[in-house]
Amino acid sequence: MRDKLVTVLKIVVSLGLIAYLLSRVGLSQVVEAMRSASTNYPYLLIALVLYFGAIVVGSVKWQILLNAQGIEVPLGNLLSYTFVGLFFGNFLPTNVGGDLVRGYDLARDTRLPAEAAISVLVDRIVGLIAFVFVAVVMALLVVYSAGQAALLEVVLLAVIAFMGLCGGFALMLSDRLRAQVRRLFDTTLLSSLAPLYDRLSAALSAYRRSYGPLAQAFFISILVLSIGSVVNYLIVLALGGGISILHIFLFTPLITFVLLIPISIGGIGLNQSAYVFFFNLVGVPEQKSLAISLIMQAIIIVASLPGGVLWWRKRSVRLPEPASKTVAER
Repeated sequence: MRDKLVTVLKIVVSLGLIAYLLSRVGLSQVVEAMRSASTNYPYLLIALVLYFGAIVVGSVKWQILLNAQGIEVPLGNLLSYTFVGLFFGNFLPTNVGGDLVRGYDLARDTRLPAEAAISVLVDRIVGLIAFVFVAVVMALLVVYSAGQAALLEVVLLAVIAFMGLCGGFALMLSDRLRAQVRRLFDTTLLSSLAPLYDRLSAALSAYRRSYGPLAQAFFISILVLSIGSVVNYLIVLALGGGISILHIFLFTPLITFVLLIPISIGGIGLNQSAYVFFFNLVGVPEQKSLAISLIMQAIIIVASLPGGVLWWRKRSVRLPEPASKTVAER
């Protein structure tokens, strides 16, 4: 009952944010902007293809991180898990919901739940570190080359986020800290969870000296971000241009960071609010920012549709299994 109530509240938040933005901007203006983008559909088709490319590149990064644990999974399988995760991420809170789904699929097929969970966690953390690193660099570039001192607060927030993520990840990889935490599981209350903690700790320990794979994952994350920023830039071009690509490279990772806040379904509403807020800092009209975010949301949904097909095919294949067992039991 509580879970259903939370879900309903998040749907209300998503719809409320969208309604609030449209009340400020005006639905007709947004529709007109999106209609103008449709006349420049080649930009949008290229953006969609590039987004698919980013999904493939992201799956390669995940494979590298799994290999660091000694787990070999075909890239095709990881792509399947990723697409299914993206599909269900449209209905789950924050953009982390898809991570839970792809981690579950990997755990179910490899029978390595702890290792799968840690690989997804490290994948997400390394990606966020790379994204915020780019945001820091781009913010400094914009402030000191373009003279936009109004973005100094963005620089400060990005630096704090970067340092926090790096510090948190370093603590996670610390054998000493994990050994201290392990003592908590010697108590009677938590003793039953000790084996699970040991599995998770061992899986995380595999990355402690995996400098090569972590560095590769970091740079691949920057590549994924670059592709995502280009996708946003193509959407801007479809809408007539007028936004610097430097600002797009600055705000794209920050928007991704904001979407971690678990207050909406599939990031809907929160995504649009983040676009309007950040691009408003550099004078972009709200109707244009909102149109960019809605088109980007549509690209994400379209790109995730193969995940729905893959999930349905897996489900269809598994459906006969219970029936066959029933026949055998009879």
